[in-house]
Amino acid sequence: MKAAVIVFPGSNCDRDLARAFERAGLQVAMVWHKDTALPDGIDIVGIPGGFSFGDYLRCGAIAANAPIVGAVKAHADRGGYVLGICNGFQVLTETGLLPGALLRNAGLKYICRTIGLRVEAGSVYTEGYGTGTDIALPIAHHDGNYFADPHTLDSLEAEDRVAFRYTDNPNGSARDIAGVLSSNRRVLGMMPHPERASETAHGNEDGARLFAHLTAALTTA
Repeated sequence: MKAAVIVFPGSNCDRDLARAFERAGLQVAMVWHKDTALPDGIDIVGIPGGFSFGDYLRCGAIAANAPIVGAVKAHADRGGYVLGICNGFQVLTETGLLPGALLRNAGLKYICRTIGLRVEAGSVYTEGYGTGTDIALPIAHHDGNYFADPHTLDSLEAEDRVAFRYTDNPNGSARDIAGVLSSNRRVLGMMPHPERASETAHGNEDGARLFAHLTAALTTA
């Protein structure tokens, strides 16, 4: 099974994400933002955290128009899996692959700490935990306040597409939303960092189950 990790100027979690994929058993290709095609045989695309293009204009706005994004959209349109973490979540909303937007934190400050989450919707990303499970993952963001209009929020709830909720909302996100799924449940955007809690040296392995179950699901498929 193969993963591609997209690298933008300002990405700083690309190697962390690649290592988490590799530890879960995936072969990983690092793909530069100016490329126009993904390597052959890619099963999942990872869009990492960081500060792509220095967060100029809006977080993720320039990255969403990078040459490689057309290939990422085509991959998603074919039913391929895409995981966007932190800045990657911001990129996915800017591309329209996921609804909503990530606004400045309600407290107007950068937040970097471990936070409690509740696993909500079932998907290949969350089934390793089980619905209703409480976990803890690190966050590190200044613009993680998830916003969408009431109709979109109601639709996400009705379609069971809220993947994770904060148990103690740190940033003002609407309805405590920390991660959402696409309508086909194959694209996940989340602000917390599972790749930073995926091995013993991190002091927390709650993120490892996301990657392990994802690999198992892709292998079975």
